[in-house]
Amino acid sequence: MSGKEKILIVEDEFIVANDLRIMLAKGGYSVCGIAASAEQARALIAQKQPDWVLLDIMLKTATTGIELARELLHARIPFLYISANTNQRTLEAARATQPYGFLVKPFRERDLFVMLDIARYRYGVETGMIRPEVFEEPAANGIDPDIVGESTPIEDAIRKVRVVAPTATSVLLLGESGTGKERFAHAVHRLSARRNKPFVTVNCAALPVSLLESELFGHERGAFTGANQRRIGKFELAHGGTLFLDEIGELPLEAQVKLLRVLQEKEIERLGGDRPISVDVRVIAATNRNLEQEVAEQRFRLDLYYRLNVFPVELPPLRERKEDIGILANYFLRKFETSLGRKGLKMSSGALRLLEQYDWPGNIRELEHMIERQILLTPGDEITEIALPATGNQPDTVGGPLLTLEEMERMHIMKALKTSNGRVSGKGGAAELLDIPAQTLYSKMKKLGIRSGYQ
Repeated sequence: MSGKEKILIVEDEFIVANDLRIMLAKGGYSVCGIAASAEQARALIAQKQPDWVLLDIMLKTATTGIELARELLHARIPFLYISANTNQRTLEAARATQPYGFLVKPFRERDLFVMLDIARYRYGVETGMIRPEVFEEPAANGIDPDIVGESTPIEDAIRKVRVVAPTATSVLLLGESGTGKERFAHAVHRLSARRNKPFVTVNCAALPVSLLESELFGHERGAFTGANQRRIGKFELAHGGTLFLDEIGELPLEAQVKLLRVLQEKEIERLGGDRPISVDVRVIAATNRNLEQEVAEQRFRLDLYYRLNVFPVELPPLRERKEDIGILANYFLRKFETSLGRKGLKMSSGALRLLEQYDWPGNIRELEHMIERQILLTPGDEITEIALPATGNQPDTVGGPLLTLEEMERMHIMKALKTSNGRVSGKGGAAELLDIPAQTLYSKMKKLGIRSGYQ
């Protein structure tokens, strides 16, 4: 953002407003006015025509910051919020006004300038003034050949990825389980300047609290009982590249504090270490939780929420993009033609209609598993029957009886055994076809009364 662009500060706390004015002046920015109310802001907007507005989210006047934000949105004046509010309803309402960022009180000069730079870039790309640099020959959809769909919600998510990928800013992927958050994280990395550097994944939900800090930041030998050698943490492993923090909503508060420090200071300390280590890491976080609710219930830090929420990308559930089900089903048919050795697979119109009627609580992942299972259960090339879990008044099958989950699993395993000629483990075995460990399959077979000869 250049000094020629005018910034209006709308803040009813004089000290905060004055601090902002001093910081912006030091950074070479032009402050065209300070307003303590929406009424003053309207007058200054008409008189000064600011390029940007820094807006207090909770003005203590008749018109709130969020209400004024709606006016700014209508007038196409970009703005950033200034806030320390933790109310869930307020956070959700603020996010709906499409701000270009959040600045959390108390803030530092560095936080202000980073947020302004990110906001300027986003606005420039969205208005066509800046053309994002693409570091890889794009797929047909512009980001990844394995992200398929033509519905408006998925195209909106793809557009946002193309905007944010070339930047260094953090990305927050929001969506239910099974909506493809990790696939989108890979796309962001691959379309960035970091594409030839490491992409490191951490599943925050899978790690016990006692191991989280060591996993993220590493430890020195002797840092704690059992630390017999130095361990390099995920941040160091991802240096120069991307760190994907999956299920960030599961991160305990004590780890959130340290993560925030790393994001702000760009350095970590190994457990038991005595010096900071600089790291250059782009963080992509994902969650299926409502982080506004987590903040309101004090399970997630507000400042970390805003730091990660600089550029949120919402991935729609499958039930909100049902026009993509046929496209996805065909994609998975082609995928399993190769892995299962079944050529010329197709799906009847009746089977496809049933897929479109189902609500898909497990989203794309559930659809993929359903297609794979149905291929194994279908002797010919055309899938005409679909065994779906019963939900409400929905039919369970097309042309077939209602099956229990245990019966479906038994049929699934038997079909895989038949395809593998009775082989359970090893190359081409049923365990490989089902993508589960051989020992797990043996346990399931024993439980279901299936012998190795799949009788």
